Amino acid sequence: MTIQKDVLTSWPVLPAFEAWEDTCTTVHMWSQIVGKIRLKLSPPINHYWGCSLYVTSRGLTTMPMPYGTHTFSIDFDFIDHTLKIAKSDGAERSFALEPMSVAVFYVKLMGELDELGIRVKIYPRPVEVVESIPFPEDTRHASYDADAMHRFWRAAKRAPCTSSGAPSTTQ
Repeated sequence: MTIQKDVLTSWPVLPAFEAWEDTCTTVHMWSQIVGKIRLKLSPPINHYWGCSLYVTSRGLTTMPMPYGTHTFSIDFDFIDHTLKIAKSDGAERSFALEPMSVAVFYVKLMGELDELGIRVKIYPRPVEVVESIPFPEDTRHASYDADAMHRFWRAAKRAPCTSSGAPSTTQ
């Protein structure tokens, strides 16, 4: 079993983790907010699988979530560096992913959802992290290195695996 050569040659070069660690932590907190929204609105599933975000051809998505008579999704776009909320009735809202605190991201996201008529209350604090600062108060995590996030997303979407989790092989 060998890994496909094109996968290895197209793997993006990531900067040293220390160079973009603050961005990673900030985006992790942003994704906790989005994941908690998905968890709140999705049917209960074992092991919190209902809060997963999925890798897409542009970034990460919640996939469609039910809300009233519609569905909506929240997408991190690591090509255009935007967060996009799209409803099944065609309504959309978005804002730029750029250096901003978790507190600002939280207020922006909840405001955009409110503008779309989506009202959801989440536990406003990250879990399973060493430092659990409530989202509305977190001004410490405010980094966003667009190039590093783009490279990291490319590495995630190019991981040499099949849907079964086994390494891809050539015949």
